[in-house]
Amino acid sequence: MAELLSWFFSTIWPWVFVVVHGMVVVLASAHVVLHKRDVRAALGWVGMIWLTPIVGTVLYLTFGINRIQRKARLLRGSLGQIDSSPGHQPVEEEVLYRVLGEDSLHLAPLVKYVSRLTHLPLLDGNRLTPLTTGRQAYDEMLAAIDAAERTIGLMTYIFDNDAAGRQFVEALARARQRGVGVRVLIDDVGARYTFPSIKRLLRRHKISFSTFLPTLIPGRLHYSNLRSHRKILVVDGTLGFTGGMNIRSGHLCEPGNPYPIQDLHFRLEGPVVGQLAETFAFDWDFAAGERLEGDAWFPRLTLRGQSLCRGISDGPDFDIDKIVLTILGAIGCARHTIDIVTPYFLPEQPLITALNVAAMRGVAVNILLPERNNLKLVEWACMAQLWQVLQRGCRVWLTPPPFDHAKVMVVDGVWSFIGSANWDPRSLRLNFEFDVECYDRDLADQLSALVRTKRSAAREITLADGDARPLWRRLRDCVCRLALPYL
Repeated sequence: MAELLSWFFSTIWPWVFVVVHGMVVVLASAHVVLHKRDVRAALGWVGMIWLTPIVGTVLYLTFGINRIQRKARLLRGSLGQIDSSPGHQPVEEEVLYRVLGEDSLHLAPLVKYVSRLTHLPLLDGNRLTPLTTGRQAYDEMLAAIDAAERTIGLMTYIFDNDAAGRQFVEALARARQRGVGVRVLIDDVGARYTFPSIKRLLRRHKISFSTFLPTLIPGRLHYSNLRSHRKILVVDGTLGFTGGMNIRSGHLCEPGNPYPIQDLHFRLEGPVVGQLAETFAFDWDFAAGERLEGDAWFPRLTLRGQSLCRGISDGPDFDIDKIVLTILGAIGCARHTIDIVTPYFLPEQPLITALNVAAMRGVAVNILLPERNNLKLVEWACMAQLWQVLQRGCRVWLTPPPFDHAKVMVVDGVWSFIGSANWDPRSLRLNFEFDVECYDRDLADQLSALVRTKRSAAREITLADGDARPLWRRLRDCVCRLALPYL
């Protein structure tokens, strides 16, 4: 028997291993080429699978398969479609023409395009109020929490355990004591930007919370993927807040704060709040396994203003590419102006081409970026590729400190796009984001005025400025640009 086993392991087993491993490699490679849409990612995974036996296959099975997409589809199938705006129909053509006016009818095809993309209606009767400072935004949000009567849904990426974070916890605790249903959803990485985590304080006050996609990734790792970057607050199902602000003291820009952050948030009223509530409810069910339903979370919403709005969820599941495709559609429809404010500008080639084509058509394209970024690798990679938009006529402006974390896009003084998404691969493909598109001249005028104010204090950078950088800086920036898909 011993001799038989020895013969098997010395003669037969190596062939069995080779055949089994070959079948596994072929099957894993087939899965890659069938499911990876990006050619670079597919080539990378196939190369790793074939060149690193066993290890490559294990890594792909562990990190390369999008299990979030599978779980999200199963969850969406079990939930069905939430009626987030009962009684409200899509905008009729006469209402759209009234808002657009004769000089902006070229944007009408954008409405139909985004409707087909998102399968969500554009809703009339909304009012959006820009909140241009952290103090203004936090005061409005805290006042809304203190006035809540039935429900509060709060979702954020970063929730720091600092003075600002503790102020929100105290307000949420008071609401819970009044009998308000409170749910708090924090990204698991964003919950650990401070130590001890804010989760300990939430537990102490018996506030119902959950974390999005628990992970072993260390806290404060800015380059982590598959994170929930959404910032949504919905109070009583009728009042919403969204934009770029996390919950942390830096947004207050108070004297003595070592990391002040300028940002932009919005107060929303009207039927579009139902789309914010639907996004929160779906993510809460995904993370906590509790379905939120009924009038307390989804009441009948009344008309509150003149804005035509639509909330757009985006993430590496069934919502993938919705924000980038919306942006591409808006750029393609633009005739006069495109104003972009973003903290992280690392667009991939389709967006670069669309911006260049717009500029060459005669559209005034203005891009505002922070002069000093909080993520140095992103700043250097950005500098390495600015020439691609500068050489075709786009204009780029660098805004002075404090670091500007605002995200806004305005097209032709009518269409605005606000929310949490940045212009980088992480936001547009790898993270979960939420933006709102708005057709409203008054809102666009306010945002355009804000852009002009920022631009008046900014420094324009030209193609000559980029070429004049020392050689060592250009080499550094170009090396960082090689990591663009991961920044």
